Amino acid sequence: MSEQTNESTSRIHATGEATGFLPMHNSEGKPITVIGTEAIRKTFDDLCIQQALNSRGAPGVTDLVLNPDAHCGYGAPVGCVLVSPTHIYPGPVGVDIKCSMSLLQMDLPANAVIDQSTRRALINAILERTPTGAGQGQRSVKKARRVNEILGKQVAIQGASASVCEQLGIPVDWALRCEDAFHVGHDGTADALGQRLQFLIDTGLFDNFEKKISQLGSYGGGNHFGECEVVEIENDERAKKVAEVFGLQDNKVAFLSHCGSRGFGYHLAQHQFKTLQNKFSVWDIPLPGEDKELVYAPLGTPEADAYLNDMALGANFATINHLLINALVLEAFQEVVPGTKGQLVYFISHNIARQEVVDNQKVWVHRKGATRAFPAGHFALKDTLFADTGHPILLPGNPKDGSVVMVADPGAEKSCYSVNHGAGRALGRKAAMRTLVQQEVDQSFKDNDILSNCRQYPLDEAPAAYKDFKEVLRSIESAGLASPVAKLKARFVIKDEDKSLKGAA
Repeated sequence: MSEQTNESTSRIHATGEATGFLPMHNSEGKPITVIGTEAIRKTFDDLCIQQALNSRGAPGVTDLVLNPDAHCGYGAPVGCVLVSPTHIYPGPVGVDIKCSMSLLQMDLPANAVIDQSTRRALINAILERTPTGAGQGQRSVKKARRVNEILGKQVAIQGASASVCEQLGIPVDWALRCEDAFHVGHDGTADALGQRLQFLIDTGLFDNFEKKISQLGSYGGGNHFGECEVVEIENDERAKKVAEVFGLQDNKVAFLSHCGSRGFGYHLAQHQFKTLQNKFSVWDIPLPGEDKELVYAPLGTPEADAYLNDMALGANFATINHLLINALVLEAFQEVVPGTKGQLVYFISHNIARQEVVDNQKVWVHRKGATRAFPAGHFALKDTLFADTGHPILLPGNPKDGSVVMVADPGAEKSCYSVNHGAGRALGRKAAMRTLVQQEVDQSFKDNDILSNCRQYPLDEAPAAYKDFKEVLRSIESAGLASPVAKLKARFVIKDEDKSLKGAA
């Protein structure tokens, strides 16, 4: 990513310290909402801006938001929010359907993980249960949860139902701490998902179903990770009260996870892209910005129904993947430190399309590398654990600078109730591997007493490959979107050691 002001970013008009707008060509239509300080806006390169313009100008799109972590992606920028009442867009969901964050709070005091030998034992115990790597699954670890085809179908159709959770050893009450514990088909039923899944299997479009379902409870590759944290609750009354509702415990150990629907969701997404691209070729319809990743389907058509069903199947898989990982991580901690107790804080997506209300209209809000941010009193939180506070927002930064838990403020309305999903890349993967120095990266982990399962930390995932997290957070707060509740200080990290960029998310 370029750090220099370019022709595209110079078109952004500031309306505040961390807010602005990008007008469309010839000022046609509602401009793009931009969240980010001047320093952050300089990280939006020409391709990112062009993708944003292409996406905003696409059929049926009424709103587009660029968040501070925005950088070029497939079709639409990673770090954007796209709103449409009439069309569904696979690109602004992405190939890793329902890539998400989750946080597990444990009752262990911070000093329980001071000793490096304890941390190393925890890393090993977790890796015996939750493998990393693009092709790895539960079959590759010795303390696995076996998932057969029957249970796998149930996972994809039901999500975090009581039956699925009980069979996998997941606490049933964790479903109450999910943004969405389950997803239904295009017609609002689980039956539509069952019919769609059986069709995919019977026609050979999902001939490796059992292999893909065996990846439940695994991280995969790329930017996915598991990270042991120490929680530091902010020293103000609001943060303390919100933290209590969230279940956060000051100076105690927590575990942060980032992963999605693995090869299961990727398979569904790739099939959808190819199918819709073929349709566009047959229909001879122009692609938005001539970008084949910006295919779409009008709602109510068979193509839209099929995509919504496949997205829901992938999303249900991702939900159980996260919940199972957390159950396995807790089991690993209990093996190393007997008597450890844990509670899920929250599970929240940043690659999904959801039906929500924007400007008093029911629409599909596509969040690609963006996460939901509903504040206290939002009608969608009625009868949930977080109705009076707003739900937890989990924002990973990097191991060196830490991560944060935030809570939405009323100002989040200006961003369609969304915030960025993390820091966002400052260097592409190949650029990071070309320019960063392995010895310096590894030494920075030693200097900060952060352990890893990697003999050499992946250069393309090094902290320096990402944007300035402090400036990203300043953008969120200055724009009035959300406020910090707690900081998370990394004690060890679990990543994929594969340096080939296979499975990079």
